[in-house]
Amino acid sequence: MNILEANHISKSYAEHRALNDVSISIPKQSIFGLLGPNGAGKTTLIRIINQIIMADEGEVLINGEKLNPRHVEIIGYLPEERGLYKKMKVGEQLMYLAQLKGMSKSEAKAKIKKWLEKLSLTEWAGQKVEDLSKGMAQKIQFIATVIHEPQLLILDEPFSGFDPVNANLIKDEILELRDKGATIIFSTHRMESVEQLCEHIAMINKSEKILDGTKKEIKNSFRSDKYKVEYKGDFSGLGAEYELLDTKHLEDGYYEAIIQSKNGHNPNHLLSQLIAKTEVHSFVEVIPSVNDIFISIVEGGNKR
Repeated sequence: MNILEANHISKSYAEHRALNDVSISIPKQSIFGLLGPNGAGKTTLIRIINQIIMADEGEVLINGEKLNPRHVEIIGYLPEERGLYKKMKVGEQLMYLAQLKGMSKSEAKAKIKKWLEKLSLTEWAGQKVEDLSKGMAQKIQFIATVIHEPQLLILDEPFSGFDPVNANLIKDEILELRDKGATIIFSTHRMESVEQLCEHIAMINKSEKILDGTKKEIKNSFRSDKYKVEYKGDFSGLGAEYELLDTKHLEDGYYEAIIQSKNGHNPNHLLSQLIAKTEVHSFVEVIPSVNDIFISIVEGGNKR
């Protein structure tokens, strides 16, 4: 079942078409990557889901129900432009934001204590936000987003401002929230994070959805029958059905080559030929990364 369905969403600002007939479906308890270059329309769609702005056309359904003000309490939104009150103390800030989301004071107090301990921030509860480092402030913003245990989390560049250690800490928290039942919309330019976290991906470019599906389906659709071989020896004379695209010397007499299969042969066919001619050390299919696919589509204008 889908927690969110956005159907035929369009939005314009004066003469600019920000979204043009965009539809996405987000399964419950999944991590959904919403990708696209700057200005593509991702933020506009996120703001529509958060009811910050209204769509000109189309509708959004949450758990099968048309989007309405009550849904604010089941959505957590971490915007790319962070917004904490710098003069407020950390604990007071979190209490204020938790109560805005409908939590009682006693419930909020317990959750604030738990999260501050979890992210090693307990000693900073009485400090003003302006006294925190950027990374600490980012952690506080993350806590404010998740403290009311929303069913749907929308995270826009959640790792911005974090060093690798804290980025990994937040990644683990995101996975734990998913495992406990939350659904996460993950908007980012960090494709390595998409590779690690996302099960489903949609890409928006120039106001239109140009890619949508599971990460596995999408990567398989961009396979090109290329193989990377590490070997020792010489495999000249492979035949016209294969093309040697690149080769380089490694060390200890080993070489690495990229081979293109022109006829889509089973990889066992190529491997059997290589084994007959050389000492094969490794043999893997070259499957494009999400980053490779992103660049290919945005620069090439491809639509899948």
